[in-house]
Amino acid sequence: MPFKKNANYLFIFIFIFCVTTGFSQNNSKFKVVLDAGHGGKDPGAVKNGVQEKDVVLDVVLKLGKILERHKEIEVVYTRKTDVFVELRERAQIANKAKANLFVSVHCNSVKAGNPIGAMTLVMGMSRTGTNLEIAKTENAVIFQEKDYKNKYKGFDPNNPETLIGLKIVQEESLLQSIEFATMIQNQFKNELKRKDKGVHQQPLWVLDATVMPGVLIELGFVSHPEEAKYLDSEKGKDEMSVSISKAILAYKNDVFDGKDITQSDNSIPEVTTTLNVPKEISKSAQTYYKVQISAGTKKLEIKPSNFKGLRGITFEQDKKLYKYYYGEETDYNECKKKLEEAKKKGYKSAYIVTFTN
Repeated sequence: MPFKKNANYLFIFIFIFCVTTGFSQNNSKFKVVLDAGHGGKDPGAVKNGVQEKDVVLDVVLKLGKILERHKEIEVVYTRKTDVFVELRERAQIANKAKANLFVSVHCNSVKAGNPIGAMTLVMGMSRTGTNLEIAKTENAVIFQEKDYKNKYKGFDPNNPETLIGLKIVQEESLLQSIEFATMIQNQFKNELKRKDKGVHQQPLWVLDATVMPGVLIELGFVSHPEEAKYLDSEKGKDEMSVSISKAILAYKNDVFDGKDITQSDNSIPEVTTTLNVPKEISKSAQTYYKVQISAGTKKLEIKPSNFKGLRGITFEQDKKLYKYYYGEETDYNECKKKLEEAKKKGYKSAYIVTFTN
């Protein structure tokens, strides 16, 4: 179902405002915003005698203390006590700080079944299955805010068609978010031997409204009795905060060290997502489209067996990151067909990228 015309104008305005207000990195320190989810009147998930808001605050405070030992890192908190902070305010804190990284910490819970494990979410287009339910849960805090209908006009946490608005996700920021999210999951899986629930792209308001690379970490399921005990234990909180800190330091060293981070880029990037594009702008002699299926630090041999049988794969190298693409079309609608092919092969987080000659 297409967006209503007035919603189009609203979200385009929000996007342009966020980008054109300027976003320059701190030239002396690597700035990290730590966001403990929920708080105050909003307990988050409550199961097995464990409250999400308490677990995530403890983990964030422990994580912050670790990072603050590094003089080249500055830590900004959205909350340090048991208080309610609106989603909009969390995003404003991060954007005002001109942070290099946004890290939101949460716990998971389900009504049925008994899953276990940690996952990390980045901003994205996927709207299916359990992960959509997670997105709805994390976005639903909006309903607890005063005058939420005016503050988030056009954004309905329960409507998949309006979950992401019309803000175009910057490709570089999204890829850095995915790379960082992968580092977090590798820490949980390899160092703590936790069940790896993977990295997922989801339409989360707080990630959509922040203009720097960011992730939302689901530490585990409080709905699982044994995992709830681990999440609420000092041992569990210590281990998780150390693992996340290692991922942050690795990301900083990999992506930012040796890089000029004083530059400000106020331009609107030419990136296309899976939103509908009018036919009159879908063809251009100077514009073509590819489906990005994956990105990583490992260079893969370009053969179908390495890409789930897909042929016609190309790649480009961006510093240490390899980006892999499927297809190349001058017609956007044809590229959408390629996108569906890639998703059927298992690349659920694939999306369309625009290139200009």
